[in-house]
Amino acid sequence: MKLFNKVNNDELKLQMLESTEKRTTLSFYRYARIEYPALFRNEFYRLLDEVGVFGRIYVSAEGVNGQISVPTTNFEEFKKRLYSIPFLNGCRLNIAIDDDGKSFFKLKIKVRDKIVADGLDDQSFDVTKRGRHLNAREYNAITEDPATIVVDMRNHYESEVGYFENAIRPDVVTFREALPLVEDMLADKKDRNIVMYCTGGIRCEKASAYYLHRGFKNVFMVDGGIIEYARQCEEQGLPNKFIGKNFVFDERLGERISQDVVARCHQCGQPCDTHVNCANNACHLLFIQCDECAEKLHNCCSLPCAEFIQLPEDQQVVLRKTAIFNGTRFSKGRYKAFRQGEDLVMG
Repeated sequence: MKLFNKVNNDELKLQMLESTEKRTTLSFYRYARIEYPALFRNEFYRLLDEVGVFGRIYVSAEGVNGQISVPTTNFEEFKKRLYSIPFLNGCRLNIAIDDDGKSFFKLKIKVRDKIVADGLDDQSFDVTKRGRHLNAREYNAITEDPATIVVDMRNHYESEVGYFENAIRPDVVTFREALPLVEDMLADKKDRNIVMYCTGGIRCEKASAYYLHRGFKNVFMVDGGIIEYARQCEEQGLPNKFIGKNFVFDERLGERISQDVVARCHQCGQPCDTHVNCANNACHLLFIQCDECAEKLHNCCSLPCAEFIQLPEDQQVVLRKTAIFNGTRFSKGRYKAFRQGEDLVMG
């Protein structure tokens, strides 16, 4: 049996977009000790591939972190297989809130040093001594106290389109950057109630243990992250304190939690919260773009990129060696990057 995808990505994406198969998008994680991550990865791939799972899963010696979709008709079989693995038995499945079934188009499982890149020395503190989990009702109650501090542990491009009311939103590109920055910001507030949140809860699991180790007294985290909070609010009829969209790391790039649009188009400045990747694959910058700017700039982040993709492919291949664009294939856009001059963006 194959242990990785062998079909062209563009073909797979087209198949996914044209498919009428109903799929369920979800995420899950579990910190655990895996003695042989590479062997586990191969067995895990076989187990999930057989039931049609697509998605991105990271495996390391410290556990598993996955964002996937599964054919809805196979959901119970998938769950049975997942829970047949002892350390994954009973792990939370964070079902997507706003799901069109087009989140992933292939299965990719990678072995990493860590399931979330945090830059921490796990041997220096007890990662099992984590903060207290809060369900949606408890979160709403504790945040009624004006002395409570709410911290977004996600990156700037995630919090730009949606966040909890009154949350501190660090201007960072990675979780690794956020950890020391937040610690410095709250250095004189170690006795206050600190409530952290992220997309599905995994980043806060590690961060809460680290901050307790660093002397913070009252550390809390939203159980299951934004996804589970929104689900509980809907099921229980609770006030939802999350405003806007929840950024997700799949083809959707976001799921709407509230109707509020809190971000702006990076090019013209009008209200917009649609994340896209620059159509110039030599740039591929992640940024926010409205429909009008997308039409004007051929779905690109700038005029240079829009002009570049109009060139014959052979010329693009040659120019990619020296051309400089706004981003790389891993860049995450910032609003200020598009305000360096009118010629850069709109001509």
